[in-house]
Amino acid sequence: MKIFLGILVLTLLFCNNGFAGKAVNLPKDVVSGSKFKKSLTGSYYKKYGMQVVDKKDGHPVRAGKKSIRFEVRAGDCGKDKDGGWSDCDTDRERHELSGKYRVSKGERWYAWSIYLPSDFINVHPTSTMLAQFHQERKHVIWMFKNKRGGYWLENYVPEYTVENIKILTKEQMLGKWNDILVNVNWSHKDDGFFKVWANDKLVYDFKGKTKSKGVKTYFKFGIYRSWISKWHDRVKYSSEEKSLSNNSITFSFVFPALTSSKYTT
Repeated sequence: MKIFLGILVLTLLFCNNGFAGKAVNLPKDVVSGSKFKKSLTGSYYKKYGMQVVDKKDGHPVRAGKKSIRFEVRAGDCGKDKDGGWSDCDTDRERHELSGKYRVSKGERWYAWSIYLPSDFINVHPTSTMLAQFHQERKHVIWMFKNKRGGYWLENYVPEYTVENIKILTKEQMLGKWNDILVNVNWSHKDDGFFKVWANDKLVYDFKGKTKSKGVKTYFKFGIYRSWISKWHDRVKYSSEEKSLSNNSITFSFVFPALTSSKYTT
């Protein structure tokens, strides 16, 4: 049973540093300034899971001519090379890309655009992560999700949810592009900050620790579903929900060089 699809575009404009794993070959109008690898690569990663698609073929594109299309179907789960993590054993499914660009500390800018088609149906209570700031060999710290409709941000820096903020409503999301901009100072001390703009409006302004001590952060994007059984239980007890098995999501991730002073609040 296919629950939903996803499409993303990504352009990164910042310096590179160390990276392990085979990079995915992506065109320049999709990505620049950084490289990516498939998360949990292996035989489970299907061809439909991540494809570069073209505007001329009717695919939604935010900028340029191409986008990256992600699709997740039931059973799309794998594990890492050393066997330390398994989505299949932990009620999860995904097709994601992990960024080469790693940061240990300091201020950085990130941005992306996201589009949900007008017929998109939320699959809550399954947790659907659409972008993550993660840490090497440690827990995720910032999560962007679709949950209970709309677009949500979770602060997970201490390894549990500190804040759960809706930054876009369902009505704002469906059938239109939304531009997200993040300015973060990566720090394990209280001098850190994490600011988020949605369509040029400041929607979140956090001050405090933004990461753990002694680890590097990196960006991941795609579709990552957790607690799949919660959705199946919902379907099981509500015949009305059975028709919600097919869905689609579109994203565009754009990381521009920023020179405008309007964001330096």
